Amino acid sequence: QVQLVESGGGLVQAGGSLRLSCAASGRTFSSYAMGWFRQAPGKEREFVSAISWGGGNTYYSDSVKGRFTISRDNAKNTVYLQMNSLKPEDTAVYYCAASRCASSKMAECRDGYWGQGTQVTVSS
Repeated sequence: QVQLVESGGGLVQAGGSLRLSCAASGRTFSSYAMGWFRQAPGKEREFVSAISWGGGNTYYSDSVKGRFTISRDNAKNTVYLQMNSLKPEDTAVYYCAASRCASSKMAECRDGYWGQGTQVTVSS
């Protein structure tokens, strides 16, 4: 069992930056691939980024590649999402996930644990 708590969301102007954090409970955090998804009003939840259990492999959706950076600190049981050059279309609730799938498959995988989400709003 893994419990996830996101933080760091908020309101930012276009072009600004935010860093999301996801704190995980449980001694097996380092064995999970971790990722971020987002869901905008009226839209399906979509994949944003994933990182392998050791942090050596990262994956991004085309819409955030080059602007967002995922990282993890297994000693702190925390995964981060650094978001730069934010755009109004990045506005969504962002969810942290601990996946039972490999990090390379997280874009298509919904099997795992989820946080409660944190709101990110980017104004134009």
